[in-house]
Amino acid sequence: MAIPGIILIGDRINPEGFKKTRALIEAEDFAGLQALAVKQVEAGAQYLDLTIGPRGYKDSKFLTEVIRSLQSAVDVPLCFDYPNAAVQEVCLKAYDPGKAKGKKPLVNSLAETRTEILDLLKIRPFKVVLMASERVENGSPKPNKTSNEVLDTAKRMAARLVRGHNFSPDDIFIDITIRSLISDTEGLTKMALEAIKAVGQAPELKGMHIMGGMTNIGNMMPPVKIDGVTLRQTIENAFLTLAVPLGFDTIMGTPWNDFRILPPDNPVLQTFKEVIELKGLAAMRRLRQLWAASASGAAAPPAGA
Repeated sequence: MAIPGIILIGDRINPEGFKKTRALIEAEDFAGLQALAVKQVEAGAQYLDLTIGPRGYKDSKFLTEVIRSLQSAVDVPLCFDYPNAAVQEVCLKAYDPGKAKGKKPLVNSLAETRTEILDLLKIRPFKVVLMASERVENGSPKPNKTSNEVLDTAKRMAARLVRGHNFSPDDIFIDITIRSLISDTEGLTKMALEAIKAVGQAPELKGMHIMGGMTNIGNMMPPVKIDGVTLRQTIENAFLTLAVPLGFDTIMGTPWNDFRILPPDNPVLQTFKEVIELKGLAAMRRLRQLWAASASGAAAPPAGA
């Protein structure tokens, strides 16, 4: 990974996103899961995201066994990926800080719509992923669709964590939801970048991390390559090239991916900048022009072609 200072959370222990991981979990192959954990750490992961999928809601014994098995194989902290206080309680009780060099686990995730997770601080201290994509308005959950809504939610929740529960800024990871570019007809990718900039510039949020899941943005991209790199990977890097200077510092992603900043003249980066300024069918057409040109070995046509 060629982006200095970036925190990397390995995302491969997830049966919902990865078929091989699902097979390991279904087979209760602890040795295989340990090998997957080691591979991610060797590739640079500083945290390991962990979910065993829906089974985690009903099989606390197996979830505990998985956590203990992974901690016997690697010494990085774990990130428990369940938006449910009961499941997080199982995870936090199973977690041994001594096997992670004393480091706190990361709870993924807290939202304004589920603050009961904070009650689990009685079990042990933890760091937290703060979902800024949703808020409570007049007692009802609402999705955030503008950068101002994301910023306001992040400020409210961060203030609650710092003032009410003694979290340090370094303990808070503000998650800016990153969606699939191929299905983004509403300009939500551009909104995510605007939100990253707003959060990164807010004095109240100084020292807090800004993160997002990189797997989503390249979903459903065709298997074409540009200069030997998959289009999906280059789309991820195009996003990072714009996001990192704005304050984005934590990637949830596959550790062995070649995350890097692209040069200004990279054709995918140039097309990416055009696509995020468009909406509806115009955005989809421009993106399809890119991979059609890539498949044929030609340069992507200019905007408006």
